[in-house]
Amino acid sequence: MQQGPSSMPLEITNYLLIDIDNEFSRAFAEYYVNNNGKTKASTLIAAGSNTRQLVKMMFDELIKDYSYCDLENEISVSELINYLKEHHNLNGVLFNNADYLLASDKQRFIYNSLHEDRFLINLDDTSYTLSRVTDETLTEPSQNHHDIAHTPQDLIDLAEQLNKNK
Repeated sequence: MQQGPSSMPLEITNYLLIDIDNEFSRAFAEYYVNNNGKTKASTLIAAGSNTRQLVKMMFDELIKDYSYCDLENEISVSELINYLKEHHNLNGVLFNNADYLLASDKQRFIYNSLHEDRFLINLDDTSYTLSRVTDETLTEPSQNHHDIAHTPQDLIDLAEQLNKNK
């Protein structure tokens, strides 16, 4: 991985790799493991909806952990965030450049909620480069406020309050 003015360092410890394009994710993880200059196991964590792919990547020691996540579903993403906070100390999130750029504004809003440090992976001729996401037109990620999965209970509490006030 080359380092440019907006690139990140070579060391990608505890980064979440968003797996949308399975072949791209696997190729990047293989490249990272083979070129990170260390003999230790991969420090990548992957999330996506193809659990078969993720299990195979973990079995091949290309990632250290994985989590199922329907990246189009805010509740699933909220559950992913809670899992990651409980089990991993993430330093950032990695997206395939093409997947991020082709996403709708709503989908990017969800992506941006994953972590404040987000990077796009670009495949050049023979290597990968990483550049920071600078999409300021969309929301900033919400830190420690992932209440999406708790909304139904909030609505129940509100309904009970309204019924008491009748």
